[in-house]
Amino acid sequence: MAKFLVKLQRYFRRRPVRFFTLLALYLAAGSLVFLHSGFSGEPTVPGSQRAPGAAEGPGLPYLGVMQLSRGFKASVTVPGGTRRHGPWFKSTSKEPAERSKAGDYSSTRSRASRGRSGREKEEDRARYIGCYVDNTRQRTLRGVSFFDYKKMTVFRCQDNCAERGYLYAGLEFGAECYCGHKVQAPNASETECNMVCKGERTNTCGGVNRLSIYRLELAQESARRYGSAIFRGCFHRPDNISIALPVSQVMLNMSVDKCVDFCTEKEYPLSALAGTSCHCGFPTTLFTLHEREDEQLCAQKCAGEEFESCGTAEYLLVYQTQVQDNRCMDRRFLPTRAKQLVALASFPGAGNTWARHLIELATGFYTGSYYFDGSLYNKGFKGERDHWRSGRTICIKTHESGQKEIESFDSAILLIRNPYKALMAEFNRKYGGHIGFASHAHWKGKEWPEFVANYAPWWATHTLDWLRYGKKVLVVHFEDLKRDLFVQLQRMVGLLGIAACEDRLLCVEGQKDGNFKRSGLRKLEYDPYTPEMRKVISGYIRTVDTALKLRNLSGVPDDYYPR
Repeated sequence: MAKFLVKLQRYFRRRPVRFFTLLALYLAAGSLVFLHSGFSGEPTVPGSQRAPGAAEGPGLPYLGVMQLSRGFKASVTVPGGTRRHGPWFKSTSKEPAERSKAGDYSSTRSRASRGRSGREKEEDRARYIGCYVDNTRQRTLRGVSFFDYKKMTVFRCQDNCAERGYLYAGLEFGAECYCGHKVQAPNASETECNMVCKGERTNTCGGVNRLSIYRLELAQESARRYGSAIFRGCFHRPDNISIALPVSQVMLNMSVDKCVDFCTEKEYPLSALAGTSCHCGFPTTLFTLHEREDEQLCAQKCAGEEFESCGTAEYLLVYQTQVQDNRCMDRRFLPTRAKQLVALASFPGAGNTWARHLIELATGFYTGSYYFDGSLYNKGFKGERDHWRSGRTICIKTHESGQKEIESFDSAILLIRNPYKALMAEFNRKYGGHIGFASHAHWKGKEWPEFVANYAPWWATHTLDWLRYGKKVLVVHFEDLKRDLFVQLQRMVGLLGIAACEDRLLCVEGQKDGNFKRSGLRKLEYDPYTPEMRKVISGYIRTVDTALKLRNLSGVPDDYYPR
């Protein structure tokens, strides 16, 4: 015993050992106190409580329509009887004091019924109505759609559909969100909606070709009005209007919102006002929306709203409704391996991702990439994961400019953009993400001058290398693509060996912005380019302009040169 005590005394004489032993004892004592307080219980606060998973995630990407801004509150039942509150519903009911006890279910049924404990309660403002069949060719919900293969949640889908005034929100495949005003499909078994949401494991987000659908009980009827309709212009009446715009109704008390509501209810993307007649349809070769007329020709007052114009019998005032034109939304991999590798080449910041979006809609096939970008894959670019030589995608995104890399491709679409805009876009992407913006500190700091010094020469050498080493290169200017999308997209699809369907290209025009087109460069309070920078960049522009003209191509657009 004495020997043991002597050893113990020597042990504690060692200062480091003694310090760590006392620290361990202190932490153990603290843990015991923490556990005791946890078991002793906490006071219950009456009223509604927020579920742990109810934090509102960031909104989904802007899709090219004006978003509604409403002051609603939400009450959505989630597992355990607690509720979520969002910005778009009223909440009038009080929360139960205690959680209901869960029964015993099989694992499959438990997944299918997850998050539905309060769906029978009439006071719920987002009510689950069931599992429904979906079809990629003929969607059950035909409004806008969103994809997030990493962070999709039930609340996020409901919030974005409600914000745009839709009546229904549906989730599919754990990561896809669809909105609509009608459910146009039969019910499916609840067990078939068995995939958990990518952003929350406690909820179910449909299944394979199966939608978990919620009805959004909007607190204000005005949220379904035309707040997110887009004005397309004044157009001459088509020759055969009954075919061009197949659905119509006479409205003696005509107003813009009544016609837009009518066409939205009928699930058409175009609403055309012709005096006291409202016409609905799709953009087609019979009614392309390419030849706009002077708006004064449509300036006839509405019978039901004196401060609005409603067009005339000969000149139609056209709005694009919230309904998504699904004629160009189906996409898939190539059925057989491609015999040639086609590059979609551009300098970073020149709009490559936007061009990929347009090509996928126009052809119906996924595009691939020389790289792998997880954020793009999560947003629906499914060809991003394929190896660029797989042959399953219609073309390959690349920013490479070396001879060896360029000669790996059999042909190429070369996308060129104004270097002043391209450099700013790439700087924003580098420091703010694909659709974000660099901070003021980055523009004012050393990062911007260093970036211009390194990237401006690359803008010129990238184009020069592709003109020199590329085989069968089609040059497309970003500015021309924006200005005349139909014609330029026809050229691009032609190079890819796809027969361009004009109605499909017209559909693309209505969905052109997509998820990854920045909504205009954020306006800075100052010009980030110094006189020295502009002088150097102007020299690069002249070099590229000369190279293009030597190959009998049109030179760079006039607006490339300094302002």
